[in-house]
Amino acid sequence: MAYQAGGQRSAPRPVPETPEAQAYLLDYAAYLEAVPFPSVVLDHRWDVVLANTAFRTLFREVGPHPTALPGDNFLRFVLFHPDASSVLGDHESSWCLPMLARFAATLERHGHDAGLQAIRREIAQDPIMEAAYRQGLPHWIRAVGEEAVEHDGAVRPLRHPDPRRGATECRIVGETPRTLQDMGYTRLTMVLREAPAPAPRRARRFRSTAGHLSVVPAPEA
Repeated sequence: MAYQAGGQRSAPRPVPETPEAQAYLLDYAAYLEAVPFPSVVLDHRWDVVLANTAFRTLFREVGPHPTALPGDNFLRFVLFHPDASSVLGDHESSWCLPMLARFAATLERHGHDAGLQAIRREIAQDPIMEAAYRQGLPHWIRAVGEEAVEHDGAVRPLRHPDPRRGATECRIVGETPRTLQDMGYTRLTMVLREAPAPAPRRARRFRSTAGHLSVVPAPEA
């Protein structure tokens, strides 16, 4: 289990090789806990290495799942957890597709990584997700441009469980110090913004019963 800042102290995942690196992560976790916004440190598989209390609070109402909890692997959560769209607004275009695009790029760089290959198999076993990966993703990137794939600076909708925030937005800020980069980690912070709540509507889930995704052109009759 990943080390959770402000929670029980357990070894980060994966455990750094040197005592100096382990000590750095423990101190960095204390620093992360002082950040008022949801902030998380991920490895190249999107396994959660560190997360602060604000991050856990954002996902506190998410139900159990054997492989896709937000505090374990954030990519799996976005793609496979049925509750993801209850927190991540505009789930398909603002979260799933950018994450799929980053996953595809990472898979090109780390093609033999067993963890990434396992996620790829999960995508392939889901017809809707596979259609998004093979057909929807290229179509979406052509429509919105390559810059939409980037996390840093992106403004994305959220549904915060705190009713004082409710439907809001966050700006994703990538701020990874060199020491974390050398460990192969990335830090992302969701800076919560004030935004007017939209008119009440039923949450649109990525995993729907439709025969195709909105980003996948419907077959001609």
